[in-house]
Amino acid sequence: MSEQHSPRFRSVLDEYVAYRPGKVARSAEGRSYKLSSNESPYGPLPSVREVIADAALAVNRYPDNACVALTGAIAGHYGVPEEHVAVGCGSVGVTQMLLESIGEPGVEVVYAWRSFEAYPTLADLAGVTSVRVPLTEETHDLRAMADAISDRTRLVFVCNPNNPTGTVVGRRELEEFFDRVPRDCLIVLDEAYHEYVRDPEVPNGLDLYKDRPNLAILRTFSKAYGLAGLRVGFMVAQEPIAAQVRKTYLPFTVNSVAQAAAIASLQAEGELLARVESTVKERERVHDALAAQGWKVAPTEANFVWVRLDEDTMEFSAACDAEGVSVRPFAGEGARVSIGSPEENDAFLAVAERYRTAKRL
Repeated sequence: MSEQHSPRFRSVLDEYVAYRPGKVARSAEGRSYKLSSNESPYGPLPSVREVIADAALAVNRYPDNACVALTGAIAGHYGVPEEHVAVGCGSVGVTQMLLESIGEPGVEVVYAWRSFEAYPTLADLAGVTSVRVPLTEETHDLRAMADAISDRTRLVFVCNPNNPTGTVVGRRELEEFFDRVPRDCLIVLDEAYHEYVRDPEVPNGLDLYKDRPNLAILRTFSKAYGLAGLRVGFMVAQEPIAAQVRKTYLPFTVNSVAQAAAIASLQAEGELLARVESTVKERERVHDALAAQGWKVAPTEANFVWVRLDEDTMEFSAACDAEGVSVRPFAGEGARVSIGSPEENDAFLAVAERYRTAKRL
């Protein structure tokens, strides 16, 4: 009998850790408050639900692979040319498309760390080398990131607001950084949480890219628009970038229901942004309450707060789990806590207070 061999796979998978979504915790009494995934606590608006229901009747047909209607709706809503838009399966899907468009052996990608968890995993799958630049006071160190760029760097991510810390960098810092990045290096400004920003010093990336031929802006319908379960994201960049990125689109990955819901959500933006304002007010309340309790909590412009816990992180997360409150822990660093409904936020604040009292912190 011939010697048996296992199928051969890429060597990067031997040490690869797949992306892990936020968990769901449940207390002994059955309570469950999911604050681990930065989701909107609100379901789709009635007008959007009607569109979703109607679109579901045609799921026996393939979706529009070019996302023509959705691309036109995004372009019209944001006042950009259709040729500047690329659509994908969430902003994560567009991130994968970007990395595939620049990825080949020897290429480097620079990003802050800690930042969005998917950057390293998608970079590994694209066969590029990650260069991680530590945060300074929970915020991007753009000078250090510029220093980390080499002739092998083809792409730099700037997550603004940063996930998981919620911190931001302002226009002056960003433009100084952009000026230092070589023109043949693509800058990706990840603005997944842009709708929650209230700091006037933080620019809208869509106002910046028109004069920057190497700048791409990422947005998503998963957060403020409340369509996390349907997976729609998009990029806006000048035509040479958008055209190359669109070539990497996996056919039909933005389904027909998602496309219809995203268009309807743009049309209902006034109502949706009123909900966003409610989340912003809750964010301020939760942040201030945590600070009053004595926690080290970073300033945030996103729909979550970041609590620096260091060696207590996993114990704190377990205490939350026991009460049915799921948060997103990063061992040895801290916990990211999504802003939910007032009831969910109150449940988290109560757990945080009890934990701090019990530990006598």
